Amino acid sequence: MVGGGRIGEALVSGLLAGGRLARDLVITERFEDRGRELASEYGIRVTQSIADAAEGADVLVVAVKPNDVDSVLAEVAEYQETSDDDQLIVSLAAGITTARFEQLLPAGTAVVRVMPNTPMLVGQGASAITPGRRATAVHMDLVEELMGAVGMVRRVKESSMDAVTAVSGSGPAYFFLAIEAMVDSGVALGLARPVARDLAIQTLVGAGAMLAESGETATELRAAVMSPGGTTAAAIRQFEKDGLRSAFFEAMAVVRDRSAALGAVQEDGS
Repeated sequence: MVGGGRIGEALVSGLLAGGRLARDLVITERFEDRGRELASEYGIRVTQSIADAAEGADVLVVAVKPNDVDSVLAEVAEYQETSDDDQLIVSLAAGITTARFEQLLPAGTAVVRVMPNTPMLVGQGASAITPGRRATAVHMDLVEELMGAVGMVRRVKESSMDAVTAVSGSGPAYFFLAIEAMVDSGVALGLARPVARDLAIQTLVGAGAMLAESGETATELRAAVMSPGGTTAAAIRQFEKDGLRSAFFEAMAVVRDRSAALGAVQEDGS
């Protein structure tokens, strides 16, 4: 695992919880204090050297910020050029295409790109995966298993990754904003903030569970809550009047376009 940040740590934690052995995992972390924290928490080996971590590894997960990808891959490439290891490279770096990874790594390197999201920190992630040119079905199965340790996984075409970012990658923030607004509104309407918070959060959790488990669509479940001329119908009319649907579409289109633009900048190396 190249990168001991929150996403890298979440995946390590999920893998250990899923039965992977601590001795089979290594993290590279450039900050010594953070490295000691990870080693103490999970009982795994932590090193500052990518070459050290990569030696003998079957899978190298790149879990760093997009701006750090080029320098990390330069170290990976330097190691691979003098090594006989046949490694799968898994990218958790937002916005960076498999083509960019393949451009910076030795010819023939297998790459799988992942778009995770932050609920993987509590084992409830939503990840999309897509193969590079050299990735095989076996590679995809392996990455699906790895990411399945921290949530659900779906396979998509790489051309859909910017849309994935708009839906699930950035999606948690949409719900956090909605809860923030609901809590503030509840307080304005007379509820104590802790009560408004607890009610709003549990409502989100319960609604999500109903969507996941009932087999009904969001439209069907919404209709079941709405009595003709009732309170919920009045709220939905107001949301529609205020353009909630179009606001969601415009915001998500902006995310898609921003994701594509960031990827293009990295492709150009500028």
